[in-house]
Amino acid sequence: MSLSWSRTSRVIAGTATALAVLTACGGGGDATDSADGKPVTLTFWGWTKGSTDVVDAFNASHTDIKVKFEEIPSGNAGGYAKISNAVKAGNAPDLVSIEYPSLPEFVSSGALQEIGDVFPESARAGLLPQAVELTTLGGKNWAVPFDAAPQAFYYRKDLFEKHKIEVPTTWDAFRKAAEQVKKADGKARIATFFPDDPTTFEAMAWQAGAQWFKAENDTWKIDTTDPATTKVTAYWQGLLDAGLVHKNASFSPEWTGSLKNGTTFGYLGASWGAGVLKGTLPEQSGKWAVAPMPTWDGKPASGMLGGSTFAVPKNSTKKAAAVEFATWMSTTEEGVKARIASGTSSAFPAATALRPAARKAFDAGFYGGQDIYALFETAGASISSRWAWGPTTGTTNTAIKDRFGAVAPGGPTLADAVKAGHDATVAELTKRGLKVEG
Repeated sequence: MSLSWSRTSRVIAGTATALAVLTACGGGGDATDSADGKPVTLTFWGWTKGSTDVVDAFNASHTDIKVKFEEIPSGNAGGYAKISNAVKAGNAPDLVSIEYPSLPEFVSSGALQEIGDVFPESARAGLLPQAVELTTLGGKNWAVPFDAAPQAFYYRKDLFEKHKIEVPTTWDAFRKAAEQVKKADGKARIATFFPDDPTTFEAMAWQAGAQWFKAENDTWKIDTTDPATTKVTAYWQGLLDAGLVHKNASFSPEWTGSLKNGTTFGYLGASWGAGVLKGTLPEQSGKWAVAPMPTWDGKPASGMLGGSTFAVPKNSTKKAAAVEFATWMSTTEEGVKARIASGTSSAFPAATALRPAARKAFDAGFYGGQDIYALFETAGASISSRWAWGPTTGTTNTAIKDRFGAVAPGGPTLADAVKAGHDATVAELTKRGLKVEG
């Protein structure tokens, strides 16, 4: 089979050898949804904000399908392990949330069903092309894209104004602003480096033009030492060495506490982060604003930080109904409104026609009424299509994460961590019998 990772990088038929792990390109076979006139009952596992509200809205408006929702930990906090174990045990649910970076690994392990036969082309055609490409592997569709996750910079507008700090538009200006923050308050920093979250770092590399994974002919080419990655690695090493950013685990009590007491002025996140801050810091309503992510040349550019899809585990016998529910969540105005109106989600729909509905449903009072979706729109359009995720993301990120935590002045560096991720990836692909260069 051929592989379609991006519009600009098509892999020719020889990739079949490199993707031999995608055996049968299927899963549980054809859906055998209920035909006895009774509603089809689905089980759905996920963790994204507003999921309960969406399920309630769907159940209230549909009689032929009923959904039972179980909230599980976020993917890297145990959710993916729970899904994998359930698939192996044969008792997985009918639908699961999977972020774009982890989808290829689930596909390559044979854990999911291909859904192209039940995912309407009319729905797929209305989605952000980059999101469709990230869910199309081996020329087949493996998940329903829900949101895109362009990068954004959230900042305390009141503190920036108090200390007369300009909101940075470039990474050079970001460092200067970081120096001003530290000078204004010795305990304060402009933002936080998350040692437990390699995907934030990878989004930075993506924004800079990196391409870590590339499949050509029958070979995986791995490159984490390209100029873009090297530039990003050196930049963040410099910020850490100079003590210009905090180093705390993402969404940890330490991180949250620093936001609450004003010793962290900003957050380098994604579109979904608007809802996170709003839900975490309700007492700071009106004090925050959103700016485009700083770029290297001042022109719009973005990677994608996370972003969710809905996929059907291989042992579900209700594929058609599961995809119908997933499509409703992702591509209907009712589904998007139900999620965002909960007040906890700032999802940026992959379905481009639903952006106005999302904007209208999100109460932007926390951001002083700012039209944050207009900003997300520009950032989303600037997401590079060069990046692709490999089939061993878990291995790659575990190796990087283990070493990010040890980075310290005079000790291990970010470059060491990225190199460890590279080496672990090559070793894992080789172990699987695949041809690798890099």
